[in-house]
Amino acid sequence: MRLQSILPVVMTACGLLVAGSLRGQGLPAGLTSSYASPDVEVTVKGADGKPLPGQVMVQLITVNGQLYDQTSLKNGRARFNQVPRTELRVLVMAPGYQRAEKRIDLMTGSKLATVDLELQPIADVEDATADRGISALSPKAQREMGKALEALRTKKPNNARTHLEAAQREAPNSAEVEYLLGVYASQVNDPAEAQTHWNNALAINPKHLSALLEMSQELLHEKKPSEAMSYLNRAIEAEPSSWRAYALLAEADYMQGHRDDAIKHAERATELGRERAAPLQPFLAGILAEAGDKERAIHIMQEYLKGNPSDAVAAKQLEQWKHPESAPTGEHAAVTGELNKVNAAATALPIPSNWLPPDVDEKVPPVESGAVCSLDEIVQKAGEQLVALVHDVDRFTATESLVDETINKWGVASAPETRKFSYVVSIEEVRAGHLGVYEYRSSGGKTAEFPDGVITNGLPALVMIFHPFYAGNYDMMCEGLSRWNGGLAWQVHFRQRPDKPIANRGFRVGALGSSYPVALRGRAWISVDNHQIVRLETDLLRPVPEIRLVAEHAAIEYAAVNFREENVNLWLPRSAEVYFDWRGARVHRRHSFDNYMLFSVDEKERIGSPKEAKAPAEPEASNGTTPPSSRPNE
Repeated sequence: MRLQSILPVVMTACGLLVAGSLRGQGLPAGLTSSYASPDVEVTVKGADGKPLPGQVMVQLITVNGQLYDQTSLKNGRARFNQVPRTELRVLVMAPGYQRAEKRIDLMTGSKLATVDLELQPIADVEDATADRGISALSPKAQREMGKALEALRTKKPNNARTHLEAAQREAPNSAEVEYLLGVYASQVNDPAEAQTHWNNALAINPKHLSALLEMSQELLHEKKPSEAMSYLNRAIEAEPSSWRAYALLAEADYMQGHRDDAIKHAERATELGRERAAPLQPFLAGILAEAGDKERAIHIMQEYLKGNPSDAVAAKQLEQWKHPESAPTGEHAAVTGELNKVNAAATALPIPSNWLPPDVDEKVPPVESGAVCSLDEIVQKAGEQLVALVHDVDRFTATESLVDETINKWGVASAPETRKFSYVVSIEEVRAGHLGVYEYRSSGGKTAEFPDGVITNGLPALVMIFHPFYAGNYDMMCEGLSRWNGGLAWQVHFRQRPDKPIANRGFRVGALGSSYPVALRGRAWISVDNHQIVRLETDLLRPVPEIRLVAEHAAIEYAAVNFREENVNLWLPRSAEVYFDWRGARVHRRHSFDNYMLFSVDEKERIGSPKEAKAPAEPEASNGTTPPSSRPNE
């Protein structure tokens, strides 16, 4: 059977979003207008007193945290004209340097305010104590770890012990081995031994997040919240975007009677964890109700029950809040206890995968503190780039190289198979509000087919999530400003809206089989300089049991391709990776693209001759996890 994805279908056109900076939109509360509005000039230098190389972004932020205006440095300076007379914060960020900021008061009579800032380089020192995970182990140790993980995942701890001990002999100083020995001990109900192994893991790698969380969870189970908090504070320091750490911290606060802190940390957990943290909503609602905020507690519980209508415990609690006179004596305490059990189940750590990259919602990649996003403006300008791409390009060709690996149930990869294709992509607006993205491949000889007949298509179509035809189908949130491949990029999370059509992703089994639309969630990195999408990651919103599709993680790297004849730069896929678990088969594929050629259509609908492309510049090494992606498509 052949697994194919479906092209974007059935789209409802939606308008471009409105820009969100305050510049030119009238003044919010706190900003005062004046006929003699001053200019602000910002000068930025490095520690050596010289102008900084590369991209430097400067923001003006109001006292209430709103973005007033932003620009990039030119020759070491940035100038803002006719700025309202008020207090502002100047924030400066550059790749490889620590952020710098300074407050300025423009209420004085000066017509020009000058701000001088010096950026200090970020120390690029690798923590020698850090454990690089299972991938750092020898092949034999990795194989034993894979067998142990499979046994632990299927709740067969006795089968895991032998393999873990073999892995420990191969790698006696691995935090990962010690961590899994602790998981084994926990599954056989030996909490003392589990804590010993998790502390051993932390002795090797003090920032091992999973060991820190497991230790705190076990201590909370033993009703030792103050001891748990010491591990939880370390967990948040190691990974500030861990929703599980904040959820457990909320529970520790609650156990110690710190209700306000518990509410604050539970809110942060649900904000970071999104759908994964949804089971925490009853816990948060319960604390709010105890604090006397019944109205908000009822609202949160009602929202939770929309997605979880079968949760009888939460429904019962909601009815008690709405009709307290009907609750039997002592019933409230019993239900609260049940909600605490739900919280513990929600924060339980899954058995880690040794082949599938982390889910996009497991944590939020680090962003610059203090930077202010204007989501509407970012999405609008990214959409404009895609509109221009569709308008300017009829089709392009490239050489596609493919490396395919099958992963066995222990996480060990097979010998790679390679393929090379002549690859053609055609993009067109087939009718108002509807895009067609078509892909064709050809290759001589027996290797013309994809391995196992499973085709991965759709790299050009995935980025169209941000096209104005499609963007309205997703809930989007700007997570902040990140450093990416030597530049700055806005980090935007997206998630399919339940009330909108699923249109950007789908699968078909067999050439004439039924199609299965698939909802996506993911994250995009959008360049600050030109609003091009430089990286895109996606995961399934939920598995597709109808075709036994358990998981798919995709990620794509984009780069500028210059077409010499017309001196045109287009941002096209440079490399991609896809991981999927389908019908028990686990596959990892790496795609790369070069030798681009461009075809365009003139006003008389004649296809122009191909324009050769310069190879895209080699991007700097990424500091993050690997994935780029591919995706099946019709």
